[in-house]
Amino acid sequence: MDVTLLVLAAFTTLLLTGLFIDFAMGHGQVRVLKDIGPAQSGPPLSIIAAARNEARGIEAAVTSLLRLDYPALEIVIVNDRSTDETGAILHRLSTVRLTPSPLRGYGAPGKPDTTSETAPRLTIVNITELPDGWLGKNYALQVGADAATGDLILFTDADIVFEPTTLRRAVALLEKEHTDHLAMIPDIVVPGVALNAFVAAFAVFFSMYARPWKVRDPRSSAHIGVGAFNLIRGEAYRAIGGHRAIAMRPDDDIKLGKLVKKHGFRQDVAIGRDLITVEWYASIGALVDGLMKNAFAGVDYSLWKVAGSSAALFLMNVWPVLALFLTEGITRALNAVSLLLIVLIFWTVNGTRVAYVLAFPAAAVLFIYIMWRSALIAITRGTIAWRGTEYPLSQMRANGV
Repeated sequence: MDVTLLVLAAFTTLLLTGLFIDFAMGHGQVRVLKDIGPAQSGPPLSIIAAARNEARGIEAAVTSLLRLDYPALEIVIVNDRSTDETGAILHRLSTVRLTPSPLRGYGAPGKPDTTSETAPRLTIVNITELPDGWLGKNYALQVGADAATGDLILFTDADIVFEPTTLRRAVALLEKEHTDHLAMIPDIVVPGVALNAFVAAFAVFFSMYARPWKVRDPRSSAHIGVGAFNLIRGEAYRAIGGHRAIAMRPDDDIKLGKLVKKHGFRQDVAIGRDLITVEWYASIGALVDGLMKNAFAGVDYSLWKVAGSSAALFLMNVWPVLALFLTEGITRALNAVSLLLIVLIFWTVNGTRVAYVLAFPAAAVLFIYIMWRSALIAITRGTIAWRGTEYPLSQMRANGV
């Protein structure tokens, strides 16, 4: 038993050493979009957002879109069978006239666009029925994309608030690097220490999974997509099959990025600090329910991958803490080194937030619970519930990407 624990400690230390080196060398390569100067002009751009029962936050989100200072901008909001006040709010917002930005259109920098006296063109598309073979959000985004006219398409969520220069900065980076798809990681706002600690831990888990610093490498299979901000060239979107290719994927944002990479297009990611913001879940219970729809899909509906992923999370993020109290000698020393490496990895992503570091093992246990709960409920029921609609698990499994 002692030998087994020693081998396990040595293996964990080596694994975390490699992971820390990867994080330390890679994380700093991910650009912060606020450091990119805004472009003065850019290709026509269409923003697409799907809204289903988003009355709580949609006014702030859409108003922020209307105040974006990007030239030649259209906004398409797809009201996906909402039963609350979402439709009425969107109708009212479509009649609002905001002061035009001095950068509207393609006129000289700093001069107003004399061809338009209104805010960006806002189009509301209403969906009343969902066809077979589609998830609601994915169908809404495809409908929105079919109605779009821009050379660039930004897919976003209906609860994201944008800083006015965001698009000009994103397009500046896209054009400078000749990128076909740019994802952006938003600021996540949640109440309380517990939820903020989980968000910080989730950032580490997501980085382990996606390795964002590798997505721009065409030789790497690493890929990324972010529901809050997926900016893609229209020609690339059509070439990968649009959302029709991922019609039954609840993790549509990530899989969109995977399709981009598989088809040989160029991809990048940036940090949207101070530029895009989303109010996430208000309680631990809501967080668990919200993440469950993607947790099983994220491991391709495989119980073997759930077992492997949860074992890896436990081994790297929980066991070294327990082992400090359950082992001794060189085994304990190796686990102490592993624990130090965990802290260094966490700080590489999140900075020196001691309370969040202390909660990191608990966050890992919660994430393991979410994965298993998501998998077992889906398998037991044979369906996955999302935003009031039940979808057959067999149909979702069939949409492999």
